[in-house]
Amino acid sequence: MTVAANVREFLITRRSRLTPAEAGLPDFGGRRRVPGLRREEVALLAGMSVEYYVRLERGNASGISDVILDGISRALKLDDAEHAHLYDLVRAANRGTRTPQRKPASRTQTIRPGTRQILDAMTFPAIVQNGRMDVVATNTLGRALFSEMFVEPHEPVNFARFLFLDPRGRVAYREWNDSAEQIVALLRAESGRVPSDRALRNLIDELSNGSSEFAALWEAHDVRIHLAGKKLFRHPDVGDLDLSYEAMQLMTDPGLQFVGFTAEPGSSTDHALRLLGSLAARHPEEIRLERQESPQ
Repeated sequence: MTVAANVREFLITRRSRLTPAEAGLPDFGGRRRVPGLRREEVALLAGMSVEYYVRLERGNASGISDVILDGISRALKLDDAEHAHLYDLVRAANRGTRTPQRKPASRTQTIRPGTRQILDAMTFPAIVQNGRMDVVATNTLGRALFSEMFVEPHEPVNFARFLFLDPRGRVAYREWNDSAEQIVALLRAESGRVPSDRALRNLIDELSNGSSEFAALWEAHDVRIHLAGKKLFRHPDVGDLDLSYEAMQLMTDPGLQFVGFTAEPGSSTDHALRLLGSLAARHPEEIRLERQESPQ
């Protein structure tokens, strides 16, 4: 899908979910031919001409100002993630990404030695991932937590591929539907930030062809900022785990994100993590991962 098409589909899906009443408009009754808001109503709420909005929804983002984008965001009641995604899409459209671009040079994506040292010193499960959800590095307990993902993996090891294409993923995530929605929303946001990432496009194609569930979620154009929350896992060795996670960008390793998982002190999950750590410590040479990134 071209960048212009992504702009169009994102705006259409956002206005189709919003009723006139939710947008603060009077509803005069009668049958509406479209779900949600009409384009004319969005333009009215955004304080712009209908022609200008229609041009943008058709994928022509030339000359669209930040003021106009802010008005559209307010009109469509976009959250922070959606607001940022709209900006990313418009920037990409204005860069002319519909035309072929030169393939980026291959590069190695690894964490810095200092980051590796900190990661290894952590006593809780921790991983480092990139925007495509590839696993770049783990500590011992992080590798043990996601051990099922490393059983005959397709390189590079990837959370989305594990979740949608590996039967083990449906067992490992106790709230599979919620995790599936989150991962697709994260990938959709990443595609707006780096539409020229060939490896990301190949991953999306692979997942869309291999999973009808992924394809349906991808077409929803939902995006999300996902920096903290709860994850419910089922581990083959220690059973159910209820974990909190915190995610943060690594400022010294651009494009990489650190994610740490913790348990409530004294809880059954806390005891299970201690057991998992003991099991992992028996074979530390099999637990560690640090890889080179595939060429984009």
